[in-house]
Amino acid sequence: MIKVGLTGGIGSGKTTVANFFSELGMPVYNADIEAKRIMNSSTLVKKKLIAAFGEEAYINGKLNSSFLASIVFNDKSKLEIINSIIHPEVGKDFLSWVKKQEAPYVIEESAILFENDLIGHFDYIITVTAPVEVRINRIIKRDQSSKDEILLRMSSQWDDKKKIELSDYIIHNIELNDTKKQVHKLHKKLLKKSNK
Repeated sequence: MIKVGLTGGIGSGKTTVANFFSELGMPVYNADIEAKRIMNSSTLVKKKLIAAFGEEAYINGKLNSSFLASIVFNDKSKLEIINSIIHPEVGKDFLSWVKKQEAPYVIEESAILFENDLIGHFDYIITVTAPVEVRINRIIKRDQSSKDEILLRMSSQWDDKKKIELSDYIIHNIELNDTKKQVHKLHKKLLKKSNK
């Protein structure tokens, strides 16, 4: 079974692209959603996060996301700490999820696939891109974040140029119908590769 990594900067439209693959019947593992689930359910992860960031990391046993985000997006070393706690657990979870799938290929959607040096875990990498202004406007609409907050989050991710150089496939997500066509085309290519 082929393992495909799907990535792209904040606001690029990774989830939209992932949903198109889902509609084609391909299993998609969303690393962000699963990381939050693990942070809320794993006692080991809870212990480590409280040790690293203090009791405030959880409120009534539930992850205090806004508190952690305010720390890690302002401090690269803190971001590295949280990633070193969460990502090995997400990696293990992904592999056990893969074993349960029966599709020709599976996709892991992850915003920080390159930043966390996960490129070696996949047979192919797809990067979703969109112009920076388009991305900023999407995030403002979606999260009501300020432009400064968005730029700060963008600065913690690699830029598109760097990602594109290391990717096998690029999807330019500007116009939805066109994006869908690109996904269908790529789906056929991946099916062919999985049959070899």
